[in-house]
Amino acid sequence: MYTFMHFHSLSKTGSAPVLGPNSKNSARLSSIDALRGLVMVIMALDHVRDFFHVDAAVFSPTDLTRTTPILFFTRWITHFCLPVFMFAAGMGAFLWGRSRSKRELSRFLLTRGLWFIFLELTVMQFAYNFNFHFRFLILLLILWIFGICMAAMAALIYLPLRWLALLSVAVIFFHNLFDGIRPQQFGSYAWAWNLLHQPGIIPVAGKLVLVTYTFLPWIGVMGAGFCFAQIFLMEPPVRQRLMLRMGSALTIGFVVLRAINNYGDPLKWMHQKSAVFTLLSFLNTTKYPGSLDFVLMTLGPATLLLAWFDRKTFKASNPMIVFGRVPMFYFVLHFYLIHILLVIASFIRYGAQTLTFIFNPIPSMGGPIKLFPANFGYSLWTVYAVWIWTLLILYPICRWFANVKATRKKWWLSYL
Repeated sequence: MYTFMHFHSLSKTGSAPVLGPNSKNSARLSSIDALRGLVMVIMALDHVRDFFHVDAAVFSPTDLTRTTPILFFTRWITHFCLPVFMFAAGMGAFLWGRSRSKRELSRFLLTRGLWFIFLELTVMQFAYNFNFHFRFLILLLILWIFGICMAAMAALIYLPLRWLALLSVAVIFFHNLFDGIRPQQFGSYAWAWNLLHQPGIIPVAGKLVLVTYTFLPWIGVMGAGFCFAQIFLMEPPVRQRLMLRMGSALTIGFVVLRAINNYGDPLKWMHQKSAVFTLLSFLNTTKYPGSLDFVLMTLGPATLLLAWFDRKTFKASNPMIVFGRVPMFYFVLHFYLIHILLVIASFIRYGAQTLTFIFNPIPSMGGPIKLFPANFGYSLWTVYAVWIWTLLILYPICRWFANVKATRKKWWLSYL
């Protein structure tokens, strides 16, 4: 998932500056780090669920005909991750580029974007599958969409800021007008629509490539974050009031638009068997591609939370700050750790039989369910326990690496 390169805290040499506790820069950067770190903690829960939950490959946790309220909310709370990461990436790019030329910022965005795409196609594919033979699916997930959006932003930053803001908002608000267009309508160019707006599977050189995150609307969210970051050039009381107003407006806008139930999401909410499930239906917005309702539902509360964090002082040892300052390192490491924990749990449960299936992509990640034992996976409570253990293991490692990035001026550290 992320502002992964921690754009706004990199010095010209690629290392994060050490800021004093009373620095205005420190306060504003810490608030963004804390928000990003919080959603990174939440993100790990969703990925543990993907790997460990017994029903992860059987049905979607947002399928109201089969889910439970706790399973639904386990998935729903993680909906905040991608929009916040995208928005924060835009903010970070703006703040990083303030003391640099447009050319430097453009080059930074392009090289990091290409690096992310490379990592998605190599390092992350092995993290998903634990083998080098991609017989089933090649997954284009988080780093892929970050990469292509960063590469696009390398060109878009040359637009006047007001025009970039208008374009970004237009993409977010109006991309749902294209929901009725299907890839098949483009014939041999159907793949282009899969990349742009409609998730799907694309055949490439005899392989099947699954595209889940599309260019629209996420380039709009990243661009909006870039423009929004101007707010951090204002005095704290002023920007905090503006963030409260904007966050409230976005949140209220979601409630009103969702209640009208006419535009903003292809999935309409309906009255269900109980008030609780009716609420779930109301909150069950579309992530693939992220609908207008989805973006408002997540970025509204996130902006309110950012305003609150902007008033607080965080210790360097706070887990949100630690994780938020090494997002790329955390992201790659947490996938490998979760998968390793699944291998260990499988050996404990299945013994030597584990070797017959474990080094294949798990069913929820595109692997064939027939290779795995019946009822493969664990309860939701086990998912939560593994999630906590994952965070406990990651914390000291990420704290060490955050200190390395803060104290060593090596250009290659900006890629981790």
